[in-house]
Amino acid sequence: MTSSVRRVAGDLLAAWRVVPTRTGMLGTFLILLGSLTPAYLPQNSPLWGPLRAMHLDNAPVKVIGTLILLLGIGLLVDAWFRFRPTVDVDVKRWAVLAIWSLPLLAGPPTFSSDAYSYAAQGWMLVNDVSPYEAGPGILPGAFADQVAWVWRYTPAPYGPLSLRLQELIVVASGLQPYLSGVLMRIPALVGVVLIVVLLPRIAHRRGVDAQLTAWFATLNPLLVIDFVGGAHNDALMMGLVVLALWLGLKNRLWIAGAVVIGVAAAIKQPAFLAAYALPLLVDPLTTWKGWEIARTVGKVALSCLLAIGTFALVSLACGLGFGWLNAVNVPGLVVTVSPATVIGQGIQLVLNYFQLDSSEHAAIRLARTIGIVIAVVGVLALAVVQGRKKPMFFLSWSYLLVAFAGPALHSWYVLWGTLLLPLTRPSERIQRIALWTTMVLLSYAAVNLAWRNGALALGIAALVPLAWQVVHHERVRKRDLQAGEPDVSEARAVDRNR
Repeated sequence: MTSSVRRVAGDLLAAWRVVPTRTGMLGTFLILLGSLTPAYLPQNSPLWGPLRAMHLDNAPVKVIGTLILLLGIGLLVDAWFRFRPTVDVDVKRWAVLAIWSLPLLAGPPTFSSDAYSYAAQGWMLVNDVSPYEAGPGILPGAFADQVAWVWRYTPAPYGPLSLRLQELIVVASGLQPYLSGVLMRIPALVGVVLIVVLLPRIAHRRGVDAQLTAWFATLNPLLVIDFVGGAHNDALMMGLVVLALWLGLKNRLWIAGAVVIGVAAAIKQPAFLAAYALPLLVDPLTTWKGWEIARTVGKVALSCLLAIGTFALVSLACGLGFGWLNAVNVPGLVVTVSPATVIGQGIQLVLNYFQLDSSEHAAIRLARTIGIVIAVVGVLALAVVQGRKKPMFFLSWSYLLVAFAGPALHSWYVLWGTLLLPLTRPSERIQRIALWTTMVLLSYAAVNLAWRNGALALGIAALVPLAWQVVHHERVRKRDLQAGEPDVSEARAVDRNR
């Protein structure tokens, strides 16, 4: 073995010897086991035959599968908290994540069926049908059967490069529907590798807590479940955004970073927000002198133009044009826990009760519109007030604002801003809020997964241990800090993640 291979093997072995690493892997293994039951398998999975032969296709098995998966979530969360950077744990975080991810790699997409939509969209392109013009249901068959019913007849909202990658993976799978969905994890893993490798380096270069970054961002259960397990294309988008930010910290390489942002936007469009922050990372606007304002505006404009121009060139090269504009409202078609939707539904119930709205949707539409306006105005305000001096703060909080104020809220949307949050030097209060938000999103996922299989009581019961874990580990952290145990130095933490 070469020295690099021996070093990697040594890092993995050192991580395996730590108990929370094994606990977290047991958690992801149970998540995998639960996802292989009738509770979560897609209709045309090759596993249905053996399950039916063993008479495991029934309601009790679904409940058991749900229970196994919920237990896995609890173990993963507990393992994550045990790596919290209060005391020294001499392992590299990338090795821990690799071990946690291992059970999920060959399993079906978890917690979401979006990967099957990707496969169906790739199948459409194989058949010369544009996903921007119709939904997967236009081609009935195994690929369309895997797609959640709400998305079967909706066009794709994703960037053109994402669609072409989906086509490539479908072809590489030998046109196998289920295997195509599983292999959609490949581009997601590329994004995860970029995130894990570069985020601690960015933290070190910016002089912020690299160990907090490695823990909160790269070991976050949402990243494990949504990016590794769920195979969402947001993973590759954010991986490329992180790559662009890393390039942006190297002075003149921010121009190359702007090009990378354009490529990232061709995967998913929210990447464009990073184009504003990019040139300000090493050259923020700290005064209001005329020539400095002009220079900063010029660099920001160039960054945005390069990103937009790259996106346009990639779109033309992909041969799909800009049809995603016709599908910008697609994510909002499904009911989620976005604040705007929840408020709108509450008002709508009152209006419907008193028969004051013949359309039965006016309040929801209005609430979502207000949410979008809040997001746009908020991002612009952050750009002027904070972005010119604190570009990373602008980018993280803009992503969070867009995620929470938009018409649809998913945990993988929240990861856009959450990954960058440790780079903003968050206060203890913000860290606690972020932790509780993570737990709320995981709890919602647990309840939703249980409800899907007629086991709502199990999902509600899972809320208690998840909440207890946050309270317990917060008390442990407070006790350790009061006892004067120092955090591990940033430099050492960065070395471990290289």
